[in-house]
Amino acid sequence: MVRFLANENFNHNLVRGVLRRRPELDIIRAQDAGLASVDDPGVLAWAAKEGRAVLSHDVNTMPRFAIARIERGEAISGLFIVHQEGAALSTIIEDLLMIAEYSEASDWMNQIRYLPLR
Repeated sequence: MVRFLANENFNHNLVRGVLRRRPELDIIRAQDAGLASVDDPGVLAWAAKEGRAVLSHDVNTMPRFAIARIERGEAISGLFIVHQEGAALSTIIEDLLMIAEYSEASDWMNQIRYLPLR
């Protein structure tokens, strides 16, 4: 099962919606992990060390820092950039549940993906 770290500004309604459907899912918020004021490279480094895929809405800087890590030979445990405009929260929640339940963490190593999947 994939474990997630929701970036500091990630929509908490999505986190709550995922946990409402699957309370046993391993998803934590950056704030709860002591990462509230940590920059994007620090968040990616912490998540890689902990084996957690990062959930973020930050399409501008987070992918750039993730690519830089990969190019330096430093792994990421996966990065999911979640677009909210035009997508129902329920669609994004379904995508996250599908990723968590039907894939392995190793499937997302050094991968950057955009949600919703459809």
